[in-house]
Amino acid sequence: MDSILDFSPEAVIIDAGKFPENTNALRWLDDCDRIVCCDGAANHYLSTARNVWRIIGDCDSLDPAVMERYRDIVRRFPDQETNDQTKSVKYLAGKGIRRIAILGATGMREDHTLGNISLLIEYLKQGIEARAYTDYGVFIPMSGTKEFHCRPGSQVSIFNFGATGMRSEGLRYSIRDFDNWWQGTLNEATASSFTIHATGNYLVFLNY
Repeated sequence: MDSILDFSPEAVIIDAGKFPENTNALRWLDDCDRIVCCDGAANHYLSTARNVWRIIGDCDSLDPAVMERYRDIVRRFPDQETNDQTKSVKYLAGKGIRRIAILGATGMREDHTLGNISLLIEYLKQGIEARAYTDYGVFIPMSGTKEFHCRPGSQVSIFNFGATGMRSEGLRYSIRDFDNWWQGTLNEATASSFTIHATGNYLVFLNY
């Protein structure tokens, strides 16, 4: 069974989107020693007086003063074929770290938001368990049949990434093999858990 808060990340990635204020998201910063800032995200994050383990990216938006002060923990990857979030995920995976919470993946720029969220499925295909926590809920990439624990009445959205045979138990509205992202949005849990049956990959957004 899965839920919002039973996840135990080995590392936390801070993206350059809207820094969250919700305690459900921020709790990971107190529970994890490996905090990774994506490039310019460090400019704001370090002003909160929190610790950082690594700063990773192409460093095109990193404040020069931050770059100099934290040069020992900066890992620069100039490759423009991937974004800084993916560079951070790859760096962590190279160290055997595969359970990752991502904060700041949404907000600020909508194109970055869509890219960051869709990349969760790509990480899943690589055997990496990454989740994106926002001020409102969590994006959880999944494959196959899965049961989720939640409060009755929790708002749920499901985005299909090629899965087939989709059906559910414990949701107000039945699901199917959606062929457009909007079709699986705005559902609701009717009990303390719900189950999604599927073959293939899909993304669940579970509201706090």
